[in-house]
Amino acid sequence: MSFIFALIALAGHIALLLWGSRMVQTGIQRAFGPSLRSFLGRALSNRFKSFLAGMGVTAILQSSTATGLMASGFAAGGWVDLVPALAVMLGANVGSTLIVQVLSFDVAAASPALILLGVLMFRRVQNPQIHDLGRVFIGLGFMLLALHQLLDALAEYAGTTAFGAVLAAVSSTPLLSLLLAAVVTWAAHSSVAVVLLIMSLASKGLIDPYQAFALTLGANLGTAINPLLEGQAGRDLASRRVPLGNLATRIVGVAIAMALLSPITDLLTSFSTDGARAVANFHTAFNLLVAIAFMPFLTPFASMLVKLMPQKIDETDPGQPRYLDQSATETPVVALQAAAREVLRLVDILEEMLDGTKTALTSNDRRALSALRQKDTILDRLNTAVKRYLTSIDPEELSGSDRRRLNEILLFSTGLEHAGDVLDQNVLPRLAKRLRRGIKLSKDEHRDLVHLLDRLSTNARTAAALFMSQDERVARLLADEKIAFRKAERDGTNDHFARLRAGELEAAESSSMHLDLLRDFKQINSHLVAATAYPVLERQGELLQSRITRQDTGTAPQP
Repeated sequence: MSFIFALIALAGHIALLLWGSRMVQTGIQRAFGPSLRSFLGRALSNRFKSFLAGMGVTAILQSSTATGLMASGFAAGGWVDLVPALAVMLGANVGSTLIVQVLSFDVAAASPALILLGVLMFRRVQNPQIHDLGRVFIGLGFMLLALHQLLDALAEYAGTTAFGAVLAAVSSTPLLSLLLAAVVTWAAHSSVAVVLLIMSLASKGLIDPYQAFALTLGANLGTAINPLLEGQAGRDLASRRVPLGNLATRIVGVAIAMALLSPITDLLTSFSTDGARAVANFHTAFNLLVAIAFMPFLTPFASMLVKLMPQKIDETDPGQPRYLDQSATETPVVALQAAAREVLRLVDILEEMLDGTKTALTSNDRRALSALRQKDTILDRLNTAVKRYLTSIDPEELSGSDRRRLNEILLFSTGLEHAGDVLDQNVLPRLAKRLRRGIKLSKDEHRDLVHLLDRLSTNARTAAALFMSQDERVARLLADEKIAFRKAERDGTNDHFARLRAGELEAAESSSMHLDLLRDFKQINSHLVAATAYPVLERQGELLQSRITRQDTGTAPQP
């Protein structure tokens, strides 16, 4: 019975260690995630800068997986070459060892102070960054507390027969130790926590250095398996080049280290008799040597990965998402960028529909109208995929800025879908009616409609730029576009009634269609403005709640 209580106590301490590590990661991602991603994107100019950037970002984020997802997103999107992305992963692996080095010293006494400071900062909800940093300090305090309690528990139960039997079974085969640590690391999603656990066992002499190093190699292998197995970026193998390349470097490094593990153990134990320090030093040395060994060969290694996994996007199914990697949902800053990149595809499709509409104003090809309806179906499918992807993100992992960005993406995606629906449900039936009845638009009407379609295409591109920049100056420019469409509709209405009064029935039929199309184009433009410009202007306090003037003062209401 005492053995069962011992296992429950150990499991609880390990769970607290994992939870503390998770709090540190999520706190850093919420506080600095967008800034770190922007910094990483700027640093991917060559392999050496990329290595240092990957090491620095991972040391702050405490998650090589999050850094790897960022690098994979850059590489899969074609924004950076594969070589710098692979260099980022080598740096990330080294960066993940730095916190292990810090926690290898006896700093458990700082745990209460860190938790107290974290709670005080966490209560400052009016300042989101301080609030998120409070989460980081609480997580660090939990990790130190868990390590201290874990060491006490191990010391208490180390001499029991059952506990010794479990350790003896694990240590009987070094390969079994390696595989066990790899599986545990993959399941825990944290190589830092697993290595700290190994250090705790080694510091109490419960495992010898040889076994501790084998377990550490397994932790390094397990953390590289995670992004590869969970990545679901579609059928394009090119998106898996970075995680597979990182796993390949780990496998080669682990194989060589296992073959030389005996002399390595003798060498490191000659420098330090402290088991925890020996594990920390081995962990850092392994990742550093792997990085040094592979850095000169990244170019041919990247070429081999490209040949093995050529980029193959299924052009026959344009409604298939290309950037929505499901594994990135655990890192909101990466997932939101992926969703934003996918939404930009909707802008491209809407522009294609507008160009097709311009051709259909004079064309007699009914198949062209069917092709435009198919594009609206693609819009609907992609919009649905984006919504499902964003709603799969755990709300608890989102900071205030993350929630705002998620709402911006949803609003823009929905606005684009509504614009496509106007084309599909209103514009295309009118153009089909033109073909059935043989209605011919006048030159002036055709010129006006083409001009507005061109203007809509420009506004769609402006809306995309505003969606990415959130610049209030661009928002004002886009909002002002509603004036042009209101004027065009008003002029079209006056012209239509003038023709009716003049008895020009045939011309009145074309002007009626002209007027209907003007209203549809105005509605499309309204969707673009409402989905991008209005939210920005509302945040800046520049959006009026109503266009109706007050009767008591004769002035427009203030926002």
